[in-house]
Amino acid sequence: MKKVLIALSALLIILTGVSYFVGDYFVKFALKAPPPATANIADPNLKAPPAPNFPAESWTITSADGFKLNATYYKPARESHEWAILIHGYGRDQTFANDYAEEYLKRGWNVVTPDLRGCGKSEGVYLTMGALESQDIVLWAEKIVETDPQAKIILHGVSMGAATAIMAAALNPPHLAAVVEDCGYTSAYEMFTAQLDKIFGLPEYPVMPIVDVVSKIETGVAISDAAPIKVVDKISVPILFIHGDADKLVPYEMMIKLFDKATAKKEKFTVAGAGHADAKRTNPAAYFDKVFVFLSSEELGVKS
Repeated sequence: MKKVLIALSALLIILTGVSYFVGDYFVKFALKAPPPATANIADPNLKAPPAPNFPAESWTITSADGFKLNATYYKPARESHEWAILIHGYGRDQTFANDYAEEYLKRGWNVVTPDLRGCGKSEGVYLTMGALESQDIVLWAEKIVETDPQAKIILHGVSMGAATAIMAAALNPPHLAAVVEDCGYTSAYEMFTAQLDKIFGLPEYPVMPIVDVVSKIETGVAISDAAPIKVVDKISVPILFIHGDADKLVPYEMMIKLFDKATAKKEKFTVAGAGHADAKRTNPAAYFDKVFVFLSSEELGVKS
């Protein structure tokens, strides 16, 4: 009996070790900054647009867990109390929000483009798919209000940035007026489960539960904590949901689920034929017309 217990204990130790090795591999593949998975998920040929031709200054804050975070503040030609925090996607940095920033600035908005933790010039070891990034966005909103006590702030995010925007809005940042959510996922766990099959041909079980546990150990939050679907109904400000109906990374159905779960004033805008994070590029005129008509509604109290 003693030998059997020893053998079972040894087997358990081996299985635990193997499980942690597997989980550690996938956490580093998907979340260690800069994540190697970017080559499989994001378009490697996409180049960042040029910086907006408006006055700019560098801003910094410190995250709750001690990372120095960087952003650029762009000032419009006329004085304004309208502010947009533009949130980039997975494996990118703030420069990929430059063309969005240009449109807001031309319409007289102040713009802040953060580098999310572990991206661009911001410190950080791991991405957390919006779980901790959302808390950082609240800090950026607080900095804006310190700069302009009359600020009316909107969050506009794309892909992981959209998920971050939803989760940040649910934390009730100061002076928040609206959210523009472009092709965000219902949950990072669900999205990565699909990618696990596409990239590695592996099933959800037992890999994803193991990765979820290891991500909690290594990053401080589980992948399953990055779940906008769990908090979208806590948002009280208006939300515009944008999605391409040809999105193969974050399925269009995820937007429908988020839209249906939201309880605030909401609108959805479907861009026919647009792939992931491609709604703006597919039809930029229609995209920005929709965004700024939405933001100019009386309920928001802002104008474009």
